[in-house]
Amino acid sequence: MKNAPDCRRFTCAPSSIGSPAPSDRGTETGLTTGRVLGALGLAAAGFLVLRAAERNRLQPQKQADRSRRADAAIQMGRASSLLAGSVFADSAMEHLRGGYHRRAMYVAPAMAGATLAASTSSRARLSRRNADLRDGIYLAGIATGLTGLGFHLWNISKRPGGATRMNNFFYAAPIGAPGALVASGLYGLAAGRLVRAPQMTSRQEGRLVGSMTALNILATSAEAGLLHFRSAFQNPVMFLPVIAPPAAAVALAAAVARPGRQMIKIARAACGTTVATGLAGAAFHVWGVHRMHGGWHNWRQNLLAGPPIAAPPSFAGLGLAGLGALDLLEMEAQP
Repeated sequence: MKNAPDCRRFTCAPSSIGSPAPSDRGTETGLTTGRVLGALGLAAAGFLVLRAAERNRLQPQKQADRSRRADAAIQMGRASSLLAGSVFADSAMEHLRGGYHRRAMYVAPAMAGATLAASTSSRARLSRRNADLRDGIYLAGIATGLTGLGFHLWNISKRPGGATRMNNFFYAAPIGAPGALVASGLYGLAAGRLVRAPQMTSRQEGRLVGSMTALNILATSAEAGLLHFRSAFQNPVMFLPVIAPPAAAVALAAAVARPGRQMIKIARAACGTTVATGLAGAAFHVWGVHRMHGGWHNWRQNLLAGPPIAAPPSFAGLGLAGLGALDLLEMEAQP
């Protein structure tokens, strides 16, 4: 025992290698938050600049109503495109993660791609050429979304505990995701009807689209809140999609109920913030994939397991739809 090594010589204090000091962790969190807030600011500033430039190109008062209706139709078409693009990328990725174990899982990305193609060209949206074909695609997209909602509800109900267990809403098929394809089809139909075959007054159209958009924003915020709750709101910025978009939904509903110019102005700013929230959310999810083990070098795994990059742009699409509804309401708004 005399020559036995003294094990205490080899006993080390817990290593701090690879574990940043508390100050480093605080700095990293601050940098992350700063990047996201910076992206929000840039997106909001860019959006306001584009809107200001667009308003400077307004036609004379004699053609103002026609121009405003066309602007609303363009906003609806852009909303349809963003929502369809979001569903296309998100459903393709999520169904890939599920192994496409049912052939019906190919239908959602296929119909979302068709809806995206039908709604992409602003010139085509305002023309009568192939209008029936585009409307047929939108209707098929709506039917696909409604069927997807049924499938996702069935996926939740067949699990142990069904809808009574919160974990099933966390880890089963996302209950509200197919609704974005329904909204995309509805906005695509609205974009065509506004210019080609208006059947209601501008105020009636604005109230209809505005009410639908407010409900869509609340449903999308609920979905985002559920998934961010699953992640324990680990970053304060994760509260943003459950604060800013619902506030926009409330402001939009108030503008629908009392379409005065001041209320429309407030709702317009709130919808613009929702657009910025969607764009910044996509950037934040890109950063979330980067922070996972291996980062973008391990993109095959991290894109499937990390935050869905294609999901937040749905907020941008709904914000644009809200702006289109406000364009219609503003045509007959009272001071």
